[in-house]
Amino acid sequence: MKLRSMEEKISYRLFLMGFFGLLFTAALCIFVFHKAFTAQAWTGLEREAELVSAGYDLVQDPQQLTSFVSNDLRITLISQDGSVLFESATDQPMENHLSRPEIRQAMASGIGRDIRDSQTMGYETYYYAVLLPNGEILRTAQDAETVWSIYDSSIPAIVLSCVALMLAAAVLATLLTRALVQPVLSMTEDLDHIQDNVPYKELIPFAESIHSDRILRENNEKMRQEFTANVSHELKTPLTSISGYAELIETGIAKPEDVPGFAQKIHVEASRMIQLVNDILQLSSLDNASETGSEPEMETVDLLSVAKECVERQKLNARRAYISLTCLGESALVHGNRPLLDELCQNLCDNAIRYNRPGGKVQITTACNRDGHCTLTVTDNGIGIPKEAQTSVFERFYRVDKSRSKATGGTGLGLAIVKHIALIHSARIKLESQVDVGTTITVTFPTAN
Repeated sequence: MKLRSMEEKISYRLFLMGFFGLLFTAALCIFVFHKAFTAQAWTGLEREAELVSAGYDLVQDPQQLTSFVSNDLRITLISQDGSVLFESATDQPMENHLSRPEIRQAMASGIGRDIRDSQTMGYETYYYAVLLPNGEILRTAQDAETVWSIYDSSIPAIVLSCVALMLAAAVLATLLTRALVQPVLSMTEDLDHIQDNVPYKELIPFAESIHSDRILRENNEKMRQEFTANVSHELKTPLTSISGYAELIETGIAKPEDVPGFAQKIHVEASRMIQLVNDILQLSSLDNASETGSEPEMETVDLLSVAKECVERQKLNARRAYISLTCLGESALVHGNRPLLDELCQNLCDNAIRYNRPGGKVQITTACNRDGHCTLTVTDNGIGIPKEAQTSVFERFYRVDKSRSKATGGTGLGLAIVKHIALIHSARIKLESQVDVGTTITVTFPTAN
């Protein structure tokens, strides 16, 4: 379907409004004019009838009514039995008039009126009858042009006027539409300041939406560029290390006793790369789900079960770091995706262990509040997070202590993944931390119902 421009659409509708307005005005004028014309005709006939009846009362001779006849006035005198005593229009005998509507009305109420089409095309005859004191009926009649015959005679002028009015309406509609649309088109000339160039208040939400969308796109593009740069940097470091150790072994520069140590370092760096790639793939999958609006398969999940399984998987990792890992709480049923909730708990627990000290403690707690909201809380007594960094820890590749993170194999994507998973589950994240005291992260889920 071909799209019409807003200017064409508005012009077309304004033109139609003018056209229908003209038709309505013409119809109204015809109606008003017809009513006025009819009222004037009856008034004139009534006056003529009064004059003629007054004169007839003086002479009492039907033939004397001839003196009251004019070119456009017809006079008829009818007896009580309906016979015609006098007719100004002809000398020939006429039929009985008792059947005429105006005569019957006059005999019944004293006055009678009727309008009949004249034999002359474009004319109609107005009949006015009055009952005289002696029982006779005096009728006056007058031919008059119909409204349509009057319009017929003025059709050329009417047509020319209508054409002129419609041309004027078309020109005015075009000019008005252009004046309305031009400010809207001018808005697109400077999208960076579109909110400052809004011509009509109805367009303010539209301009704000465009401005917000533009900022969002710019921020997304900036995030993609930063993400690409960070990924390149993160991959470059282990690849450089792996390449260097492999070259030492390949060229024979490395001593035989050093080869196992180099191989171990290559293995560590490769594992770090694998973890980084896995985290990037996980984030990419979560981003795609958010952009397409596709919701993962949801079911009723017990957070206590998720926490217990997480503790079992992280036991070895905690033991190597000399960290005490425990799980407490009660059954907490939420509506969610089990693999994603496992990933969320795993990342929180991994961070709590990674940024802790030997002999430290990590505790996972599940609970349900009175209002039905369920929580998953991970608490540690590790190094803590400085206050100025607490708003940034959920950003991608952000590390509070970069040297410690790299030394312990962190990718800087764990909390970013946690944030995405929480958004998918409509959950809220609360972070409480103090340097050298510890960190507590609480994820609050809506009720399962």
